[in-house]
Amino acid sequence: MLDIFSSFASWLTFEIMGLTPKTALADAVHFFIEDTTKIFALLLVMIYVIALVRASLNVERVRDYLAGKHPVVGYFMGSGFGAVTPFCSCSSIPVFLGFTSAGIPIGITMAFLITSPLINEVAVLLLLSLLGWKFTLIYVLVGMSVGMLAGAFLDLIRAERWLQSFAAKALANARAQGNSAIGPRSAANAMTLAERHAFAKGETLDIFGRVWKWVIIGVGLGAALHGVVPAGWIETHLGNGQWWSVPAAVLIGIPLYSNATGIIPVMESLLQHGLPIGTTLAFCMSTVAASFPEFILLKQVMQWRLLAIVFAILLISFTLVGWIFNGLSPIL
Repeated sequence: MLDIFSSFASWLTFEIMGLTPKTALADAVHFFIEDTTKIFALLLVMIYVIALVRASLNVERVRDYLAGKHPVVGYFMGSGFGAVTPFCSCSSIPVFLGFTSAGIPIGITMAFLITSPLINEVAVLLLLSLLGWKFTLIYVLVGMSVGMLAGAFLDLIRAERWLQSFAAKALANARAQGNSAIGPRSAANAMTLAERHAFAKGETLDIFGRVWKWVIIGVGLGAALHGVVPAGWIETHLGNGQWWSVPAAVLIGIPLYSNATGIIPVMESLLQHGLPIGTTLAFCMSTVAASFPEFILLKQVMQWRLLAIVFAILLISFTLVGWIFNGLSPIL
């Protein structure tokens, strides 16, 4: 099926635009058209299908369920919920506030917040076709582990004391009221098929409307790397597996911003240019989950001290992930 997108890109690039094959410009344009159409199609289909499944899911009920669990289970559930929700890092902030208002520990909330932008169904599907099931499975496990370990550490140091005053007050009020603040709620009425379709359609248009521009930016950057950057430039400047290439890639990714879907074409280009898998993943994870736009938004709910701690956790985690994947790549 994916050959359809390649054939369409070839027809548009070489026959309609008349570009000469095997030139840098033609390669970049072909890459851009193929990956843009492929990602847009997958986005529309996958978001709609997932939204149908989630049509009757009540976020408050999810919060209630998480709040009553053992911390370890809570970290896993928070991270798992983040993995299956198609939120980018910025759109996760309202859910973060909802969790806080429900009295859920900051660690469980952060497990969700960190995992959500790193893993989504479209990114997993594309990684599966790009890297195979072994790397994809490890990526999902690592992404969830980063969220869970970060959440446990933040609970350990009582990070809630460094929330902004309104968020800290909401958390304290919910805890003071005990289970009454997060007690059982009436089950949502069953939705008809038409209502599920309407919900899925609205969800698809809403999410697609938020991410399409980042897909274009991500694919555009990937196309530039694919067709314009001279072969060997990436390896020369980020190293060919040297230990310092991973932290350098993490630092380079911080000023950029993309979601997990938009970064896949960039990952594909970097891998095709010979960058080691661990260095590539470190760069992409930094771009998705440790970018300046996300931290600007997080500053609205966190004090500088907590923001700096979260930032340091992410940078250390992504660097370790990069080193681990570079070490595992020869045997996988």
